[in-house]
Amino acid sequence: MTDPLTDLDRAGSYALGDRRVKRLGYGAMQLAGPHVFGPPKDRNRALAVLRAAVAGGVNHIDTSDFYGPHVTNQIIREALHLYPDDLVIVTKVGAKRGADASWNPAFSAEDLTRAVHDNLRHLGLDALDIVNLRLMFDVHGPAEGSIEAPLTVLADLQRQGLVRRIGLSNVTAQQVAEGRSIAEIVCVQNAYNLAHRADDVLIDALADAGIAYVPFFPLGGFSPLQSTTLSEVAGRLGATPMQVALAWLLRRAPNILLIPGTSSVEHLHENMAAAGLTLPDAAMAELDRIATPAGGG
Repeated sequence: MTDPLTDLDRAGSYALGDRRVKRLGYGAMQLAGPHVFGPPKDRNRALAVLRAAVAGGVNHIDTSDFYGPHVTNQIIREALHLYPDDLVIVTKVGAKRGADASWNPAFSAEDLTRAVHDNLRHLGLDALDIVNLRLMFDVHGPAEGSIEAPLTVLADLQRQGLVRRIGLSNVTAQQVAEGRSIAEIVCVQNAYNLAHRADDVLIDALADAGIAYVPFFPLGGFSPLQSTTLSEVAGRLGATPMQVALAWLLRRAPNILLIPGTSSVEHLHENMAAAGLTLPDAAMAELDRIATPAGGG
């Protein structure tokens, strides 16, 4: 096995607000129980994954207090507090979980304020590094609608010193523009991967503005990527299809930051090794043909 720390360094770094992070980080969603609800089957295993990620050089962890709910943040605190100075923890607000594990909007000033304080308490922090406002106009994907009211609440919490930087999640290009007129936006987190490329134009516009783009479900999420072309390219490179999918994202644009999640240390190291995988131009061209890019965000 290659040294994951060396692999992460090979992928470079990018600005995330006023911090700089390695381009391959870790998403904590899978540390909760099935359907991101309830506790994990093996808490010690979850703790081990987080500690292995940071030991391997990861300095960007993505989480939310509505994962579990509360579960992932409590595990992060148990595993890593007191946190390394270079670690950036990004969380999100805007949703809450029902007793039936449903995902429900939580956009009111009261909901957002409570969510920020819950994240602070469960992570053991005095201020949150970055908070993404997760829009819920449509739980399945971006949908138009003004974000002025909830983002103004988050900007006020930023002025109070509880939030250092603000990002947006599950948004359209128009909402990004509206958001940037209200507050400084340091990152956008949308669904994007080799097969789902609706944000191609948005990614390039954000790169021009120096704003990080953080794709969630970089490996397909609940419907893992499956492609004969992807498998063939991986076979030729001596890599796994998922490593190739991650490497494609890293090469796609310099502002892309990855947060693949896993509850397995072995799988974690496999993901981290993708940062050291070089894709030849011919392989990139093959992979680009898997999905037809769609314009806009």
